[in-house]
Amino acid sequence: MSEYVIEMNHIRKEFPGIVANDDITLQLKKGEIHALLGENGAGKSTLMSVLFGLYQPEAGEIKKDGQVVKIDNPNDATALGIGMVHQHFKLIEVFTVLDNIILGAETTGPMGFLKKKEAREKVIALSEKYGLKVDVDAKVEDITVGMQQRVEILKMLYRDNDILIFDEPTAVLTPQEIDELMEIMRGFAREGKSILFITHKLNEIMAVSDRVTVLRKGKYVGTVNTKDTNKQELSNMMVGRPVQLEIHKKPATPGDVVLKVENLTVPSKIHKNNAVNNVSFEVHAGEILCIAGIDGNGQTELVYGITGLEKASGGKITLLGEDISNASIRKRALAGMSHIPEDRHKHGLILGYTLEQNLVLQKYKEPQFQNHGFIKFDEVRDYADKLIEDFDIRSGQGPITIARSMSGGNQQKAIIARELDRDEPLLVAVQPTRGLDVGAIEYIHSQIVEERDQGQAILLVSLELEEVMGLSDRILVMYEGEIVGEVDPKTTTPEELGLYMSGAKRQGKEAE
Repeated sequence: MSEYVIEMNHIRKEFPGIVANDDITLQLKKGEIHALLGENGAGKSTLMSVLFGLYQPEAGEIKKDGQVVKIDNPNDATALGIGMVHQHFKLIEVFTVLDNIILGAETTGPMGFLKKKEAREKVIALSEKYGLKVDVDAKVEDITVGMQQRVEILKMLYRDNDILIFDEPTAVLTPQEIDELMEIMRGFAREGKSILFITHKLNEIMAVSDRVTVLRKGKYVGTVNTKDTNKQELSNMMVGRPVQLEIHKKPATPGDVVLKVENLTVPSKIHKNNAVNNVSFEVHAGEILCIAGIDGNGQTELVYGITGLEKASGGKITLLGEDISNASIRKRALAGMSHIPEDRHKHGLILGYTLEQNLVLQKYKEPQFQNHGFIKFDEVRDYADKLIEDFDIRSGQGPITIARSMSGGNQQKAIIARELDRDEPLLVAVQPTRGLDVGAIEYIHSQIVEERDQGQAILLVSLELEEVMGLSDRILVMYEGEIVGEVDPKTTTPEELGLYMSGAKRQGKEAE
């Protein structure tokens, strides 16, 4: 019997203009949590997509329990007990949780009718066994991203998979959900399931993995035992140079009010209460104000209300003294607002456009890029080339790469490059470093601090506690649609922040 449950030997996978996997070997032991670490675009997701049958490699072989296997599609992978939770979830929004879980693996009776009752019982039993707490009757479009991820995990468990691939599973989770997920993964490993865990978050690797394989620019760098390494060593292996893991910035010198939000109320699409209830605050020039909170407490709807993605039902929004409460999204952008959105696919990019078209989306009407309605393509290309270099956006075919084909982290870099380069007085940044590796996070954080130092007002919404503590000058905590506290990152602790975030603590008169 082979020591390894899965072996991927000398895998090579090419795409137009890029070798995504260049002679990579990866070995997974039974019952271990094996982390796959690398920068954005290092080839991690591609390698796992080869194992899951989504791509066919140009060279190399895959063995399961010592036997060579051919995985032509995800059904072959499922038959071999391999399941995958993708970075961008593969769920049908208008279906219920239950329908999503059983889709493609339905049990039917003699007449071809669905046996939903049995499926439902199995899903609820699995959900309870692993503490996943999902509502099987909710529609996917109405549940939080953290909950959607649990639905993806249940899809794997429902199919009795014993080799579980998690592709960037914590990119969209809150700190509490991450802890819960780690516990779930440990439980799987104790039961003898084997886990491949793609990530670039070093804390998580140190906390949960047994071994780590590092990839860099499509090549294999090495495999180490987690207990024999540390975060600095791993980040050096991953990026190829020493990385600053701390954020350095001088104290803020706030100026005039740039954004004023008064009694903003935004209705909820999920329940009868308001998602944002009577919220007021100001953001000044030259400061980073962070809205912290557990996912699903109204931060998303607050940003939608401010940026115009949703209509507020009450309150007033003023940008540089101008009332923009009822302005269109474009008018808000022209009034001085740039926006790094939470959902990069839905609101950040046009996936069928090229990278250069996406980079100029906010600027193509400016004289620099058009003449009497005709686009100056050379200018667009030069501008795109500059941003691609400044922000290290990696893609197979440079400016003409179709956005959909880029890795998630590089899609994120493209949005950040476009929005930061506009130099507007207000930047609304939601989860700006979601899905980015340490090298890219280091760069983006320094860019945001630089924007602040040049006098921009920055409204940051983040679920990453380290980012909240390290980047912000002031922190407002949101809980159930209301601001429950304002704290100073220099004097507060993550524990105190956690108490506000969970609703256990409130400031001032509200606690009475």
